[in-house]
Amino acid sequence: MTKQTTRREMLKESIALAGLGVLGLPEWAFPVLAQEQAVVPFTDMPETLTLARSPERRIIDVRTINEAFTPNDQFFTTQHYGHPEIDTATYRLRVSGLVDQPLALSLADLHSMSSRELVFGFECSGNRGPVNGLSSNGLWRGVPLRAVLERAGVQSEAREFVFFGADHGEEEVDFRGGTYTVDQQYGRSLERDQALSDEPLLAYSLNDEPLTTHQGSPLRLLVPGWYGAPNVKWLSEIHVQEDQYLGKWQARSYRTLKGEMVNGEMKWKETAISKMRLKSFVARVTTDGSRHNVFGVVLNDGTPIQSVEVRIDDGPWQAATLDPETASEKYGWKFFNYKWDNATPGEHTVTSRVTDVKGNVQPTAEELEPKLTFLEANAQLPRTLVIG
Repeated sequence: MTKQTTRREMLKESIALAGLGVLGLPEWAFPVLAQEQAVVPFTDMPETLTLARSPERRIIDVRTINEAFTPNDQFFTTQHYGHPEIDTATYRLRVSGLVDQPLALSLADLHSMSSRELVFGFECSGNRGPVNGLSSNGLWRGVPLRAVLERAGVQSEAREFVFFGADHGEEEVDFRGGTYTVDQQYGRSLERDQALSDEPLLAYSLNDEPLTTHQGSPLRLLVPGWYGAPNVKWLSEIHVQEDQYLGKWQARSYRTLKGEMVNGEMKWKETAISKMRLKSFVARVTTDGSRHNVFGVVLNDGTPIQSVEVRIDDGPWQAATLDPETASEKYGWKFFNYKWDNATPGEHTVTSRVTDVKGNVQPTAEELEPKLTFLEANAQLPRTLVIG
């Protein structure tokens, strides 16, 4: 019998080959832990983490990353209204509003359309250090959003494309001193040029398996390069309209408030959570008894990476090595390694920073001080440890 090799297996094997000497790095650097390796514990986080924080939230332990794709049962998840149970036999994706032909597509209809794969790694906009556990990477398959919209026929006056999940719950909405209780459905929107681009995907599988309930079964929206919040799970309806969408989670909750100097005066600006900010973090430090290796992860919006650097304590920035296989995936998370030679006993900090080809540099915590809200936490993060 001929063995069918999945893309997931191919990527895992190619990473292993890279570690065997393509870059002159030891196999134990990419990223599977070998038996002779020992993890040097960080002192800025507990030895063990509670990975299932609640029925609605699950994180990963970044210190244990050992392959490009996060296993389905470990993939991070968070949501606001629990996990709706959807009967796949009666499920319909409805497309309504400013379209020539309203649609009600079954899963069979969607599976009959041309599909494509997408390697996409992303984080929750609330993900932050030292844990950084609200992040994962996967191989997705689904139908391009554009194909569904073209089947419906988008009218010329359409400007806003609203994506509603099947999850909903009661919310209190304040308006000029009054409070109104409404049943709020989770929703996010894309502008016309974003929705009709080749990028967004209506995904029905993750890592060659059907989506789980935690990951939005049977269908979810994916917007490559964006934070998790716009990637609507349990997608039930696409409504096309002319007016701007101002649902709670887009207009009030997933916002960043940041000060910006304009003509010598501080201006305060609110922006909606959309594209991921340039970010790297050190996931673990290991040793084989004589050498040390710093292993980390880059998350960004798909802009090509120019460099990743690592600094020990307050020393100079030193070039790290990007893993060529994960770096080749535009929207996947990217691994890097730094060989830490001559590590001295005692306490140390290990920090990474990433720069993209547009010249954007991962900011320091001081540079982000004008940002008052905690979302989009992409500052350089010094990790602390002790070398014995």
